[in-house]
Amino acid sequence: MEFTESYKQTGPCCFSPNARFIAVAVDYRLVIRETLSFKVVQLFSCLDKISYIEWALDSEYILCGLYKKPMIQAWSLTQPEWTCKIDEGPAGIAYARWSPDSRHILTTSDFQLRLIVWSLLNTACVHLQWPKHASKGVSFTRDGKFAAICTRRDCKDYVNLLSCHTWEIMGNFAVDTQDLADIEWSPDDSAIVVWDSPLEYKVLIYSPDGRCLFKYQAYESGLGVKSVSWSPCGQFLAVGSYDQMLRVLSHLTWKTFAELMHPYTVRGPCCAAVFKEVDEPLLLDMSELCLSDDFSQGNDDSPEEPFRVRYEVMEVPINLPFQKPPAEKPNPKQGIGILSWSSDSQYICTRNDSMPTVLWIWDIRHLELAAILVQKDLIRAAAWDPTCTRLVLCTGSTHLYMWTPSGAYCVHVPLPQFTITDLKWNSDGSCLLLKDKESFCCAAVPLLPESSEYSSDDYKE
Repeated sequence: MEFTESYKQTGPCCFSPNARFIAVAVDYRLVIRETLSFKVVQLFSCLDKISYIEWALDSEYILCGLYKKPMIQAWSLTQPEWTCKIDEGPAGIAYARWSPDSRHILTTSDFQLRLIVWSLLNTACVHLQWPKHASKGVSFTRDGKFAAICTRRDCKDYVNLLSCHTWEIMGNFAVDTQDLADIEWSPDDSAIVVWDSPLEYKVLIYSPDGRCLFKYQAYESGLGVKSVSWSPCGQFLAVGSYDQMLRVLSHLTWKTFAELMHPYTVRGPCCAAVFKEVDEPLLLDMSELCLSDDFSQGNDDSPEEPFRVRYEVMEVPINLPFQKPPAEKPNPKQGIGILSWSSDSQYICTRNDSMPTVLWIWDIRHLELAAILVQKDLIRAAAWDPTCTRLVLCTGSTHLYMWTPSGAYCVHVPLPQFTITDLKWNSDGSCLLLKDKESFCCAAVPLLPESSEYSSDDYKE
């Protein structure tokens, strides 16, 4: 792997959907760089510190959320002189997002008083009262023709279907939730999944005309759903729960066909490979070295012993590190907090939040555990390569960790004091964006060979 130099950032950073550009927030400035050359192609100055950025799907426009002001500013890469500013006055702006056509911006006011659709083509605005959430509760169809927006009125949750062409409400229906948490269209646009707050376990599947196709409730007592995700192929719906189990539903019958547990002890028989991150001291032959007396006396602080980080394959049974959440505190750190599908829908990775240093990788095609990665530190982020079966994760250390069906690898980032706290793939899988607390860099990722027989040397810097 090849790494760029580190560059300053003070907020969000992200690739454009077409993978050609990187947008970086540096205080009041929005810096646009080319992905290949890293050359600055545009520099925009905002009116306040940038809290949030989002690219339009066509990669021509980009919006900046200045939530302290609060206002939205939008910019055009092809017309640098063009500007757009959205200010809702006393109502404020809690969140903003692009519509699929890249020519409308949807803003949600503070306290969820209203959602407004702003047109960049003219001065038309469309208002929708009482949106359920600021950043959640809105989902677009894959073809970009319709939007499902959740609202709440008279102590009842509703789903409103809007045309993304005219922004007229095509229909609305009440949903059987006590406190709706979020909503998501299926990848084939044939169904809508809605799930309730953690206080009540309820997952509901609706058709676009409002018919309830299936109601799923795994249990009644205890905290319920924590994470939900459709597989990219649309055939499976994964539901992660606070009971530390992953359940997978089929789109044909909407019945559960897999219930995957995350035990603290993994026993045999187990076909999964267990990779544990370990420190290996570097053995240096220093017998030939000779230092002068002056240098030896002036260097009292001896450097730390150098280590090489690698994965060691462990035997089962093995006890995994876990943290028991305190019973008296709210929002316990347990349950499936990370849930992500591979691009081919064969694998899914999960993290049980009571075992924050352990990542589980499941093979859904064979309904078995494929691998377990045991890290030294808390897993901050995990992301699948959008083009092949390759998983990358970070733990706030100076290393990047990769898993493929062929094995797992540790890659050292050759930048001084650069610790990876977050990561993102670009859309063609050729580049990774790595974030530190106050800087970022990019890594060129080698293509995954078609043959499964290859060496981890491909990933060494």
